[in-house]
Amino acid sequence: MSKKAKAPSFELKDQKGKKHTLKDYKGKWLLLYFYPKDDTPGCTKEACTLSENFSELKKYNARVLGVSADSVESHKKFSSKYELTFPLLSDEEKKIIKAYRAWGKKKFMGREYMGIRRISYLISPTGYIEKKYDPVKPAFHAGEVLEDLKSLKSKCDILS
Repeated sequence: MSKKAKAPSFELKDQKGKKHTLKDYKGKWLLLYFYPKDDTPGCTKEACTLSENFSELKKYNARVLGVSADSVESHKKFSSKYELTFPLLSDEEKKIIKAYRAWGKKKFMGREYMGIRRISYLISPTGYIEKKYDPVKPAFHAGEVLEDLKSLKSKCDILS
């Protein structure tokens, strides 16, 4: 996917069983982030950091959706345990994970295997991929996204 590619559409349920689609976020910036597994150290760090910065992200008209292959029930426990402030979407069939190229070869302790890569996309209010984050550093991801949103806002202010 190129930088200005149209974001693939999706329809997935969150931890409360509510369906979310890409169209639901038209007119807003959307950080769609993919992560390997609920309640693991890196995934918890990333989710909590994004949750802590959620109100700041909203100031830039941005929303956050986390996506993994975990079940709705798993997301419910994870979200509740850490009081996350945004939806976690369940893609057990990995259709959206694959559409966004978040499924791929991974390495751990010298072993290669297929799995969900930690990757994110910043999708514009018009539904185009503005930026791809690959690889993602969980502890710094929210700050990086905020900086990009500030930069994009100042470019838009200059153009208007």
